[in-house]
Amino acid sequence: MVTKRIIPCLDIKDGRVVKGVNFNGLNDVSDPVELAEKYERDGADELVFYDITASAEGRRLLTDVLSRVASKIFIPLTVGGAISTIGDFENALSNGADKVSVNSGAIRNPSIIYEASNRFGSQCVVLSVDVKRVDGEYHIFSLGGRYDTGMTAMEWISRGVELGAGEIVVNSIDTDGMKGGFDLPLLAAVSSEVNVPVIASGGAGSVFDFITLFKAVPRVDAGLAASIFHYGEVRIPDLKRDLSAAGVNVRL
Repeated sequence: MVTKRIIPCLDIKDGRVVKGVNFNGLNDVSDPVELAEKYERDGADELVFYDITASAEGRRLLTDVLSRVASKIFIPLTVGGAISTIGDFENALSNGADKVSVNSGAIRNPSIIYEASNRFGSQCVVLSVDVKRVDGEYHIFSLGGRYDTGMTAMEWISRGVELGAGEIVVNSIDTDGMKGGFDLPLLAAVSSEVNVPVIASGGAGSVFDFITLFKAVPRVDAGLAASIFHYGEVRIPDLKRDLSAAGVNVRL
């Protein structure tokens, strides 16, 4: 039985961890290094670090913050933000990332997925997708959820996997920060479309939401969340104990 992963997400803006609702209304939360160390102590399986305004602001990833976080933790670290070239992949990996997440950069230049997977291995290439319902269809959004590309989610995700993405992070804009549960119909659709690990992101509000996720969409490999962990609403050790008690295989 595949072990399900629990992954806290650090959204970074101006060197600080922030969190909003539906990708808007960002509030300051904490220092990224302190929070990363806490999550490792609590038993997080991995950590995701997103420089969430780098693409929109047209600048490079905040590697000083990344290197400080990476130097303090030993669990796998996925990093994203303004990843558009092979050089950006090299920059992130050389500053401590284990995997690199690409989003808007891949939409502009899909070949970056193929080039990166050939050079670094598909296990290093994570395709992150921001998805929102538009007129009954799942659309891909870019630039931190600001721009509707018009592409359907399944078309783009399937293409990304064909190009070499080794993992997919599905960010539901509709459920982001709402704490009403993960977007199960979206996640079920994506999981049935691809044969690489799928990480669910957006909407977790309770332990029950994680149990429901893994029971309802068993092909989902991991649950990612931010605010419920940041504000102590759900503690990772408690979450893992409850998941195990519910028959979900997790690392305790």
